[in-house]
Amino acid sequence: MIEQLLLEALRQVSDPASGRDLPASGRIDSLGERDGVVHLAIRAARDEQDAMEAVRTQAEAALARVAGVRQATAILTAHRPARPAPSTPPPPPSPPAHAPIRTGTAPAAKAPLLAGVGAVIAVASGKGGVGKSTTAVNLAIGLQRLGLAVGLLDADIHGPSLPRMLGVTTKPEVRDGLMLPIEAWGLRTMSIGFLVEERTAMIWRGPMVMGALGQLMGEVDWGALDVLVVDMPPGTGDAQLTMAQKVSLAGAVIVSTPQDIALLDARRGVAMFEKTRVPVLGIVENMSHFTCPHCGTRTDLFGHGGARLEASLLGVPFLGEIPLLLEIRTSADAGTPVMAAAPDSPAGRAYAAVAERVRALLRFR
Repeated sequence: MIEQLLLEALRQVSDPASGRDLPASGRIDSLGERDGVVHLAIRAARDEQDAMEAVRTQAEAALARVAGVRQATAILTAHRPARPAPSTPPPPPSPPAHAPIRTGTAPAAKAPLLAGVGAVIAVASGKGGVGKSTTAVNLAIGLQRLGLAVGLLDADIHGPSLPRMLGVTTKPEVRDGLMLPIEAWGLRTMSIGFLVEERTAMIWRGPMVMGALGQLMGEVDWGALDVLVVDMPPGTGDAQLTMAQKVSLAGAVIVSTPQDIALLDARRGVAMFEKTRVPVLGIVENMSHFTCPHCGTRTDLFGHGGARLEASLLGVPFLGEIPLLLEIRTSADAGTPVMAAAPDSPAGRAYAAVAERVRALLRFR
């Protein structure tokens, strides 16, 4: 009943391209309600975003007026073109009389994803809050400083952080149907955060997330790269499986803090990559220790050495320790990664050491 009421409300909103009401236009990607909170996703091509913004606002207002709705949120999705309004498809054309009918013919093979990339590295963690994205950014810059052509892909669709960490506010250009990576700090970068406003909530289901991730890999002109560093979302879910199945990963770097609860989740991350036959390049211990800048006293706030011990137990390399330093946080918030702003600082040297170890472990295609 509630779904019918929501659809009836959306029939008061018109699609400017077709002139039809929103449900009949075929633009509704998803519509859901739970406990009075409604989420609507509207398909819109990238060049329609400005025109469709008014439609999004009208749709939110129409849904909010439905009895029982406490909150309504509508977003525009551009992960695939808008589909035409429903109609009866024409019958397939008959083959010419002189042409033999072939059965069981395999379709033409698609070009492999990221074919121009020598090695794809996944930077992952079993849980959030351990500094995975900060490590991915500074690792990528560290590899670039070693003379490699490096790209950086933000695969965390629900929580993209690269735009803020890299200080990027521009949107990517499109040329010949492909998005062009944004150059930042010597890297070619791409993130869903470049395409949406910073405060936009990405309320997408799994298939939509996987579609967006596929576009960020296959519909971006990455060009020739030695390494593509992929900042994975936390956990062991759909995004990790998609990367493992669709891309030939050269390896995974697991980021953890030293305490037992973080190491427990890191262990799950290692197991997941091993099950998908992705080599684990090693474990990084982030926030390894804190040294007071005033008195010089060292404090192991989260313990110390847990990641090194875990790497030994799991039989994978230990890649290094990153100290808990104020400049790492402030540089990330300012959009100037510490490896770019202060590569010779204690933090910069720690990230550089990790990058050197990762470079030594890589096998390029």
